[in-house]
Amino acid sequence: MVSKKSEKEEKAKKFSTEDLYHDIKPEKKQKLTDKDYEKHLLKLEIEMVKLQEWVKARKLKVVVIFEGRDAAGKGGVIKTIAGCLNPRICRIVALGVPTEKEKSQWYFQRYVAHLPAAGEIVLFDRSWYNRAGVEKVMGYCSPEEYEEFLRSCPEFEKMLIRSGIILVKYWFSVSDHEQEKRFQDRIKDPTKRWKISPMDVESRDKWVEYSMAKDRMFSYTDTKLSPWYVVHADDKRRARLNTMSHLLSLIPYEDLTPKPFKLPPLKHDVAYVRPPVTDQTFVPELY
Repeated sequence: MVSKKSEKEEKAKKFSTEDLYHDIKPEKKQKLTDKDYEKHLLKLEIEMVKLQEWVKARKLKVVVIFEGRDAAGKGGVIKTIAGCLNPRICRIVALGVPTEKEKSQWYFQRYVAHLPAAGEIVLFDRSWYNRAGVEKVMGYCSPEEYEEFLRSCPEFEKMLIRSGIILVKYWFSVSDHEQEKRFQDRIKDPTKRWKISPMDVESRDKWVEYSMAKDRMFSYTDTKLSPWYVVHADDKRRARLNTMSHLLSLIPYEDLTPKPFKLPPLKHDVAYVRPPVTDQTFVPELY
């Protein structure tokens, strides 16, 4: 007969081991149909435009950070949000490898240059949290630089929030099974193959290390003032809808979208003679 104590120990051991590989999964739901997805998406896009006009009118400064494992669906959510907004108001920031000069600067310096002015929304496709994730796991920073980041990041974010910036942080959680499926889909599709970098391939052997890095990062930076919001991202469509809905719920706004109006009649200057059409070079109509 197995004692109650040994049963509890075995369950705790099993949970702690599995938790290194998976975050807690939501109950599996039926796949959204195209019709249902488009219907929900249209409603949310209309609300996003309302939020945009409110941000512009009230001169708010909004920063939204998107982090998570490779192929977690961050890019798709960012494109969905930005796709219905004015690019002069909503900017996407996706920084590449830092230059030698940037490496010598204060770590947060190159990100500060991309923070929003009044009336802007900035979507960070990865952010200063690179140091707590890929740089830590792949050995691109020293242990001292990593520890300093964990200490200074909460203070840096406090400064941003005190300055009037609305800071929202999303972590996209994807299972190892779904990530593998998406990697294979990218390899088969020539239009998506560019999304897989040599670092992505190398990181496949470091799933546990990334889990540990994420958990330690959360222990320092998941604060009451600036919490992390975890998005279950195995279902791409639901992840997009849930993220947009949640973002809208965090920033109170009113509908300031322009009302419909009538266009004045188009005026034609009959005294002007346009040059011949044959003087222009047209794109070949192959389709």
